[in-house]
Amino acid sequence: MAEEKPKLKLYSYWRSSCSFRVRIALNWKGLKYEYKAVNLVKGEQFSPEFKDLNPLGYVPVLVDDDDVVLTDSFAIIMYLEEKYPERPLLPRDLQKRAINYQAANIVSSSIQPLQNLHVLKYIGEKVSPDEKVTWGRYHIKNGFAALEKLLKGHAGRYAIGDEVGLADVFLAPQLYGAIKRFNVDMDEFPILKRLNETYLELPEFQDAMPGKQPDFPETVTS
Repeated sequence: MAEEKPKLKLYSYWRSSCSFRVRIALNWKGLKYEYKAVNLVKGEQFSPEFKDLNPLGYVPVLVDDDDVVLTDSFAIIMYLEEKYPERPLLPRDLQKRAINYQAANIVSSSIQPLQNLHVLKYIGEKVSPDEKVTWGRYHIKNGFAALEKLLKGHAGRYAIGDEVGLADVFLAPQLYGAIKRFNVDMDEFPILKRLNETYLELPEFQDAMPGKQPDFPETVTS
């Protein structure tokens, strides 16, 4: 008997931190999915087929049972949280839930959009290729400083308390990129540095890492 194909399809790029978030959430909830690679460097996100799924040309895109098409990582993760409530990412405590939202939003709206591939390409073309890392690092450090203040008094083993939450799903990819791509000195951010080390111990986070994706290239360029 042939193995049934997963109902979930994730259009992803190995290096995309937004895709990384969704991969963590899927893994955390134990959901099987079909990985559909979209090479952003080659411009596959601008193909007519992909833009039918997301007119903005961004990953990730989640397709659920060929019926529901979602095109934003925050929306995708909230959809998964509500449809698959097992191993929840949001606590029942209202304050803790709000802090999770706030931390996730700092990453998704105040850090990641300012250092994504599209923006860095523009900086490289309009200013200088040498400014791309400097630009990205500047905005990451601003966001990390805000996160350190937010999480002080709330962090436990994980970002908010002792249970993995939405904030952790958003933080882990951003921390990975800050260290690997932008050479951010994490000694300036002790809470975030400790959290990053904790995430390295979680199989669901590790299996979502860029280097473990089927489209991870043999040679990685900056």
